[in-house]
Amino acid sequence: MDWYLEVLRKYAVFAGRAQRKEYWMFVLFNFIIVIVLWSLEAIAGGPGILPNLYNLAVLVPSLAVAVRRLHDIDRTGWWLLIMLIPIVGAIVLLIFLVQDSQEGENEYGPNPKVAIA
Repeated sequence: MDWYLEVLRKYAVFAGRAQRKEYWMFVLFNFIIVIVLWSLEAIAGGPGILPNLYNLAVLVPSLAVAVRRLHDIDRTGWWLLIMLIPIVGAIVLLIFLVQDSQEGENEYGPNPKVAIA
């Protein structure tokens, strides 16, 4: 849960680096929260607006942590735009996001793994 809250604390921070665990824990918690909200809406017979509102609320932090994750592998945040290419873009971005941190310091800052350890 700390990883999720850390991303929310850095709501619109696009500078720096985010290690793999920070990014994927945020994605996992988002997935769980959306499933819970969707289930509650289905039980209550609602129109399904809660999951959409939640996704809108975490849009900026999601983009920010994805950019910081790309910085961690020494890529610019503009690589997120590769998602505009159907299928291939998502596969390429997924490969980038699962890569391990670049060793040492890069132009975006020190390695977050080293700072934590």
